[in-house]
Amino acid sequence: MFLRTFGWSFGITLLGLAAAAYLWGASGFGIVLVLSVLEISLSFDNAVINATVLRRMSGFWQRIFLTVGVLVAVFGMRLVFPLVVVGLTAHIAPFTVLELALDSSRTYHGRSYAEHLDAAHPAIAAFGAVFLLMIFLEFLCGEKEIRWIAPLERVMERVGRMDRLPVVLSLGVLLLAAHFFAGDNAQTVLVAGIAGLATYLLATGLAERFESVGMPDEDGSDAEPAAAASSARSAVRVAGKAAFVLFVYLEILDASFSFDGVVGAFAISQNIFQIALGLGIGAVYIRSLTVHLVRQGTLDDYVYLEHGAHYAIGALAVILMASIRYAIPEVVTGLIGVAFIALALLGSELRNRRGAAVGGDVDGDGDGGPGAGPRGGPRENPVASKSIGL
Repeated sequence: MFLRTFGWSFGITLLGLAAAAYLWGASGFGIVLVLSVLEISLSFDNAVINATVLRRMSGFWQRIFLTVGVLVAVFGMRLVFPLVVVGLTAHIAPFTVLELALDSSRTYHGRSYAEHLDAAHPAIAAFGAVFLLMIFLEFLCGEKEIRWIAPLERVMERVGRMDRLPVVLSLGVLLLAAHFFAGDNAQTVLVAGIAGLATYLLATGLAERFESVGMPDEDGSDAEPAAAASSARSAVRVAGKAAFVLFVYLEILDASFSFDGVVGAFAISQNIFQIALGLGIGAVYIRSLTVHLVRQGTLDDYVYLEHGAHYAIGALAVILMASIRYAIPEVVTGLIGVAFIALALLGSELRNRRGAAVGGDVDGDGDGGPGAGPRGGPRENPVASKSIGL
């Protein structure tokens, strides 16, 4: 199973590193290797979040995620997308942007491609931060069967009954960031942040719409209780239009995670092909890890892992907002994400051992676990919420 999932990743790594050595020599080989390791170390939380969505998709769409999705991630998000961002934010023609990217010594209005990309960072950070913040807040405010940081999650579940609270909170954070961090880029940050919010709402709204097709009508004679309807969704893997929307959502999510990595990679290399190759190899491993988590049922065995990944996403959103003004090393972002995942794994393992010691009931109250609550809630997010069985 392990080789079946990761074997092709190993093959791509060997081909990629061999190509780097052939094209750029020992220095290029080292740069691509470092970028690959950097991408993997920064993206463990991304893999966990991806797995919560991917396990809702059919086997066919899981294979699409591993094949077409890799091409989109490597060439689209890590090569073409930065070119588009630079062109849009700096108002540069596409051909000129490509010339800048191919020649690191070339400048346009006194700036190289890397400097133009760095200048676009406020817009990139605002878009990604709001998108990720919405994922975190929707999870935190939705009712959950199992709670990790129970006091905080209980409070947020109660206040989360207020409709659209995550949207209000995200807009409030965006306004504060534009006022305190953006300076002269306040308008750019606001526009980009609202675009990130709109993208999230559109993706989740479409997913909800397509997933609802064929479900019993809650107002009709065949209506189901909310918990039963939620369980029905949990048992069925989506395909067709709904799976396509989730696939697009995963690619946008990948882009949100990779923004800071792409910008930070220019501190290691100015060659966009080295950057794309190194980050691409890392992206391949993250996708393999995502599928491994789904096929092994890791999220079911380690129940706090999804919580830890969402808290890591919340931390990343805050870091992205702060990075609009302050330079924050990528190692800080990576360590925070790894710390949340490690704590979640440790907490899950301790919980499992307690459960085994008391015959499966961790709390001794017959509910199957600490803080277990009813499935479902006032707000069901078809992409990021555990309440519908992601």
